[in-house]
Formats: sequence, C-alpha cells, structure tokens
Amino acid sequence: MSDQERAPSPVDTDDRAAVQEEVVPTGGAIVAPTGESRWRALLVPALAILTALIIGGLIIVFSDPDVLEQWTFFFSDPLTALRASWEAVFHAYQALLTGSLGSPAAMWTAVSTGEGLVSAFRPLSETVVAATPLILTGLSVAIGFRAGLFNIGAEGQLIVGAIFAGFVGFTLTGLPTVVHLPLAILAGFLGGAVWGFVPGFLRARTGAHEVIITIMLNQVALRLLDYLLRNPAFQRPGRTDPISKPVETTAQLPHLLGSSLRIHAGIILALVMAWVVWWLLFRTTRGFEFRAVGANPDAARYAGISVPATYIVVMTLAGGLAGLAGASQLLGGVTLYSLTPGFAGGLGFDAIALALVGRAHPGGIVAAAFMFGILRAGATKMQAVTSTPVDIIVVIQALVIVFIAAPALVRAIYRIRARRQVGAEVFTKGWGA
Repeated sequence: MSDQERAPSPVDTDDRAAVQEEVVPTGGAIVAPTGESRWRALLVPALAILTALIIGGLIIVFSDPDVLEQWTFFFSDPLTALRASWEAVFHAYQALLTGSLGSPAAMWTAVSTGEGLVSAFRPLSETVVAATPLILTGLSVAIGFRAGLFNIGAEGQLIVGAIFAGFVGFTLTGLPTVVHLPLAILAGFLGGAVWGFVPGFLRARTGAHEVIITIMLNQVALRLLDYLLRNPAFQRPGRTDPISKPVETTAQLPHLLGSSLRIHAGIILALVMAWVVWWLLFRTTRGFEFRAVGANPDAARYAGISVPATYIVVMTLAGGLAGLAGASQLLGGVTLYSLTPGFAGGLGFDAIALALVGRAHPGGIVAAAFMFGILRAGATKMQAVTSTPVDIIVVIQALVIVFIAAPALVRAIYRIRARRQVGAEVFTKGWGA
C-alpha cells in the first residue's frame, strides 16, 4: 500500500496539535488543556481536599469526649455544643498548620530580631523534608502512569538507589565534595534505574505484568538490604545491630538553613527533576511517545513508535527517580546518613496515592507532596496540643484519595456539571492490556 493510500495515524493527522495535547484523567474524559479546562481540572481536587477536611473535622468532633458531652445537651443548649465543636476542629487544624508551616508572627519576630530562628523555622523545615522524597517517588509513579504502566515498585527502587548511593558515599574516601556528592547522587539514580529496568524489560519482552514484578522486587530489595546490613562491607564496625556505615561528609547534601534544621539541598534536586519530567513529557518528542503509548499502544505502534522500547525506557527512568529519592533521604541526613531496615518507611507506596492526587502531572505532584508534607509534619503538634490522634491524618489522606479517585462523586456533591466526554479515560492499563 502506498503512502497516499495508507490510513492516517493519530500522529500523522495533526502532529503539532497532538504534541501540545495533555491527556488528563477526568473520570471518563480526555480534554485539551485550554485555560478554562485547566481551572476546572483544579476545581475538583480542591473540593476533594475541602470535603476530606470537613469529614475529618466531623471525626475530630465525634472522637473528642469533652465535645460529645456538650452534645448531650444539644436540644437544651445547641449553641454551646456547636461552639465546642467549632473550637475543637479549629484548634486541631490550627495546631496542624502551625506545626507544619510555623507561626508567621514568630517567623517575623525571629527574622527582625535574629533570635529564635531555629524554633521559628523548624516546622517549615520539617514539611519540606517530608515533601522532598514524596516529590521524587511521585514523579516515578506518574511517569509510568503517563505511559500506561503501574509502577508499584518505587519502594524497592528507592531502597536499591539508597544502597548504591550509600556504598559510594562511605566507600570512596579522600574525594572533594564537588566530585564525591555528584557521584553518590548518580549512583542512587543508577541503582533505582537498574531496579526499574528489570520489570520494564520483562514487560516488553515477555508481557509479564509490571504490577506483579514490581511487587516481588520490592520484597527482594527489602531482603537485600537486610542481608547487606549484616555484611562487613556495609555494617558499621563495632555494631551488632543492622545499621550501615555513615556516608562521608563529602557525600552529604548540604543543609540550606544551618545544621540545626534538617532542610537540605535535596529539595532543590526534587524541584529540578519535576521541571525535567515536565519538559520531557510535554516538550519533547520522546515524551509525546510516552503519552501516545499510554493513550493507545496499538495506535502508537501503527504510527511507528516502539512500544516495547518505550516500556523499558519509562520503567528505567521511573526507577531512577525513585532511586534519587532514596539517595536524598540518605545523603540529606534524614536517617542520620546511615541505612537501616526501615529506611524506606513506605514512601514508595505513598507515591501511588500522591500521583493520583497530583493527577500524574509534575506540577500537581509537587503541590500534593507539600500537602502530604504539611499533614505529616503537623500531625505530632496537633496531637500534643489538642490530644487529637495522629491517625486522623491518615484518615484525611485516605479521604482525599477517595474523593480524588471519584471525581463524579465530588461533582455530584457540589452540583458541578461534567465536561463533555471526547474519548475514553487513559490513566493506566488494566490487567488484560
């Protein structure tokens, strides 16, 4: 068949417009990112967060014995019950925000007088520290989503990346920081990339589903870490417990606000990588190929895109991003510059929720990571000040995910008319893909 007789492919018909198109999961619709649609796309997540906070407030009210006691007199004195409920919720969320972002008044006083800087900025520092690995692992899961792959292996990729970064960090000595630190970061990326390459290669060559492979590789990475922490090459001399040698000071990420605050240069790395992923996905031909494969692998194959090669490249990049998260945690001193059995802390699994909340877009992931960081950093103070259980934070996170995953429910609650559907939803492929 000649070129003139060949049926036009999705790429051939309108390549310039297609490169600019952003596939956004909206509960059954694929829409072009016009200015209005961008704001509408932000409206549902914002309302989902608001709804989760409202329901979380109700849980706070009904889990507080003092407030419940006031509700026993509701019919005789309803204003007292409502006032007690409002105060309980207000003080809980106020403590959450001040524990994660700090007090603006305290910050201004500290800056103007030069005293109390550490205590004033520690909440904000802890929020940034919590958000840093979430940005990188969220990007790892999101780039897989965009190509129709469900990367559940960010946890294992993070662990292996930290192992590689740690080995370079405490094995190489006598190097200057300008050489040693980049080598350790690169090693972290390489370790995660290797761990991501395996499921990508198996998916491309054998059709094995990446969900199953990455779940198994998570366990392999976890046990590999346990084994290495008992190995003389990794275990700290003079210790019998499973803890690695500390990385050399020349391989440590610098602290941005002094050694008294834990915020480190890993946040700069995370934000740079978020921009790189955005540029890759929406400004390059390779990124268009990723999204084309995620939207319709058969059409992409017909257009001349190698689907197996795309799977391999995407999973390798996803693994590398998760490996950077592990490197930033270790080299940034969040775990005291040493590997331990609970090093990952479930960050790889939180990344799945983060990618959903951020709608698999780098900008959304950064925003969602800071939101999760606020919830985590402020939970302790919320419990200390108001005796509200920190489990409420887990409930709020779960509610946010539920409402984000069910946009039709949010639109029904707030009576928002759905956008016109122009295609089928594309986020990740099902088991039969």
